[in-house]
Amino acid sequence: MEFLPERPTFFVNPGYHPMAGAPKPVIDPATLETVGAISAATDAEIEATLDAATHAQAMWKRLDAKSRAKHLHQVANAIEQADFTRCAELMVREMGKPYPEAIGEIANCSAVFRYYAEMARDEAGKIAGTTQAGSFQYARYEPYGVSVHIMPYNFPVLLMCWTVAASLAAGNAAIIKPAEATTLSTLDYMDVFRSLPEGLVSCLPGGAATAQALIQSKRTHAVAFTGSVAAGRAVAVACAERMKPCVIEAGGSDPMIVSAHAPLDVAAAGAVTAAFHLSGQVCTSAERFFVVDEVHDRFVDLFAERTRALRIGNGLDKSEIGPLVNEAARAKVMRLVDDAIASGATAVTGGRIPPAHTIGWFYEPTILTGVTPDMAICREECFGPVAAICRVKDFDEAIERANDSPFGLGASIFTTDLAEAHEAAERLEAGMVWINNPLIDNDALPFGGWKASGLGRELGRQGLDAFRRSKMVVIDHKPAIQEWWYPYPDSWFRETGGRKHV
Repeated sequence: MEFLPERPTFFVNPGYHPMAGAPKPVIDPATLETVGAISAATDAEIEATLDAATHAQAMWKRLDAKSRAKHLHQVANAIEQADFTRCAELMVREMGKPYPEAIGEIANCSAVFRYYAEMARDEAGKIAGTTQAGSFQYARYEPYGVSVHIMPYNFPVLLMCWTVAASLAAGNAAIIKPAEATTLSTLDYMDVFRSLPEGLVSCLPGGAATAQALIQSKRTHAVAFTGSVAAGRAVAVACAERMKPCVIEAGGSDPMIVSAHAPLDVAAAGAVTAAFHLSGQVCTSAERFFVVDEVHDRFVDLFAERTRALRIGNGLDKSEIGPLVNEAARAKVMRLVDDAIASGATAVTGGRIPPAHTIGWFYEPTILTGVTPDMAICREECFGPVAAICRVKDFDEAIERANDSPFGLGASIFTTDLAEAHEAAERLEAGMVWINNPLIDNDALPFGGWKASGLGRELGRQGLDAFRRSKMVVIDHKPAIQEWWYPYPDSWFRETGGRKHV
């Protein structure tokens, strides 16, 4: 069956299947036009998908690491050879991101499949120094079984590939529950998995109820989640109740420090991308800015100048700033900005719906100054195109204020002072720190947060370990009765009042 955006389907490798549930329209956040239709998986569809995944995983886990790697390299080949024009256009029309960002995201996922294909071959366990002569003692890694991947709308394909590649490399089957806002583009992308064994990868559309059913099922064994803190906590609790391992990436309100030693032209340019990339709908967006007093005014001028040059519009046109994903997302941004202004902050740029874009969920990229730590915009994740700037007296105050948050995903600083760079890397309470180059990731390094921003890690060796469990093995190749086995010799006991005690 061919995938068509207007026809609700789910995917169980290697094909698409019609869905029995009531269709729900997908609305373009830029034009409010209908893009296609999706549906939520029924109980029967969930069970059929679990059947297929369970059967496929039983065979997949028995494959040798070289054969699994070959399959993952075939997925990478499919990604590199595919035409993703329709997939990118669907992503733009579903959630609003500019086309260059959509095509870049979905076309550049092959590397993570190649990385984990080879890491799983190279890292399969550890031989330990023996604790007993003649004994061979080692640890080996084994898959959990069937993994569930609950995806966000902002990077629906890239983040899915991060965890699915690791899970498959570890020997699991994978069931993807896409974000409702980006179900169509995620389904379209499933073609790259067609070369894998039947049933090994599935994509099951639906909302919170579908995610809950998959998490609660006794036939799923590990969960990867990216989304809000509230939803992340609920997933973590549900997994804990079932002793089911999970990786939770729950967003943040990332700080950016602009030091007195910052190269201000570079800092201003970096700040524009860090704050407004994907209209600020990035988990690692810079939201809270701490700018040292002596460079504050000049930095704000440069930052505002570059921000005003950004083009607002439909992601299929020439624009950097598209709409927010939906009306609720924009309403939250407006609430936080209006509250800050009412509390004394000043909107240097933005702070309004763009007059030329009153249809759709657009909001101007906004720079606020005079922000104080007690304002809601410093305590909540905004997830929109807003940079909230706090003036601080020095580097130490900037670090202290940056850490004063329930979140701890990423943090960044611009400085040319080597001591400040090293101190920031040590003192910032975040899972990732960027110095003079925000938002960069690396397949070989762990991605994830501290505090309320998450549990576990994606990418790197830790990303692979999230989807496999260790087993200690002890082999004595020459079986022999050991001296410490029962019964103990009398000589091991001590005499006390006629009684023997060990």
